[in-house]
Amino acid sequence: MNLAAHRRASWVLAGVSFAESSFFPIPPDALLIPMGLANRARVFRYALICTVASVLGGLAGYLIGWLLYDTVGQAILDFYGMNEKFSTFVGWYHEYGALIVLFAGITPFPYKVITIASGVAGLDLVVFTIASIVARGLRFYLVAALLFWFGPTARRILEKYLGWITLAAGVLLVGGFVAVKYLF
Repeated sequence: MNLAAHRRASWVLAGVSFAESSFFPIPPDALLIPMGLANRARVFRYALICTVASVLGGLAGYLIGWLLYDTVGQAILDFYGMNEKFSTFVGWYHEYGALIVLFAGITPFPYKVITIASGVAGLDLVVFTIASIVARGLRFYLVAALLFWFGPTARRILEKYLGWITLAAGVLLVGGFVAVKYLF
């Protein structure tokens, strides 16, 4: 809460959001929630900061996966004889990559794993970026909306049920895409 009230808290929030999408283990919600509670009038601005920084961090994670695959990843696959399975993974990732990014981007699943995997698999960068914007925006704006409308009550709800809330939103989102694909 002390950091949330600091005059440079927005910069720290951006840094944490960027880092979490590419290598850092702590989600930005740990800072977004207290900042939103400390200043509910700015909570949607904080959600925007999280979204933009997270997508930029996701692009950095993508770059890590893309660059390290040729230097490190290929040697590991060769050592374990996993080239054929990796080819299957890449094909599957190209077919469902956008849904994977959307699902992981709004759930508590470590997003950095997906950003790096997207780079390794060579998921289309435009598809990756759009899916990241939608997913991360949904995640952070959902938290912001709850904080704005429910204030301290939202804090208790989020602390207790954030994982389930984002998982349910992810399932609904993916279910919607699957329904559109097979019904229309």
